[in-house]
Amino acid sequence: MTAVAAAAVPAGVRHEVRAARVVWQREMMRFLRNRGRLAVTLVQPVFLLLVLGTGLSVLVPSTAGTGDYRTYLFPGVLTMTVQMPAIGAGASIVWDREAGFLREMLVAPVRRGSLLLGKCAGGTTVAICQGVLVLSLAGTAHVPYDPALLATLTGELALSALALTALGAVAAVCISRVETFQAVLSFAMTPLLFLSGAMFPLAGLPRWLTVICLANPLTYAVDPLRRAVAAHAPAAAAPSPGRQLPVAAELGITAALAATALAVAAHRFARPG
Repeated sequence: MTAVAAAAVPAGVRHEVRAARVVWQREMMRFLRNRGRLAVTLVQPVFLLLVLGTGLSVLVPSTAGTGDYRTYLFPGVLTMTVQMPAIGAGASIVWDREAGFLREMLVAPVRRGSLLLGKCAGGTTVAICQGVLVLSLAGTAHVPYDPALLATLTGELALSALALTALGAVAAVCISRVETFQAVLSFAMTPLLFLSGAMFPLAGLPRWLTVICLANPLTYAVDPLRRAVAAHAPAAAAPSPGRQLPVAAELGITAALAATALAVAAHRFARPG
């Protein structure tokens, strides 16, 4: 009996992993087939980097701690690129619930948490793919195509994408109506980005605004990206790294946020009803 039970556990785990992989594959198929959505999603980050960044680089002096403003803006653009598809994974949960497809998934003989993990893995992978596409524009922001830098940025983007996907999943399992979810998404995305130091340095801000920025979890996703860029960019273009927490601590905060959000979303998603 003990041997049979021991053999059944790995089989059950493989079954759950297979279910999560199927959901992940579905998300990837939707991403690859909807090229129009991909193009539209990438327009805004590219516009910010090439048009707004170039224009403001003339107005923002390098003495403000930004170096070349396009270089300073590049980590924020990368974060924006992964933010939209990552949180959009939550939107797909709401849409699937509205269309009735989610109900069909929930009758499958697998844990609901496995389905949610597949959704989050799909959203994270899509976000990373889009972030890597924007990484190809690094040269326009005076960011060198150094393999170590690109690997560091990709890894940090993956962690940020996972945290944002998990936050989107929390919102999706708590909100049942598509209209409400879209309103919450529109309300939250812009403040999260602008209050993360993605567009302007945190140094010199009023104290109340600095406190809000430091309470924003996205701040600790943007800053490691900027520090990596500052360590490799030319001295004349490199932004000031500022005085934040150590990079390891910031990455730890982002990882803790991702784990907590995934746990909350999985617990809420597993509830019947």
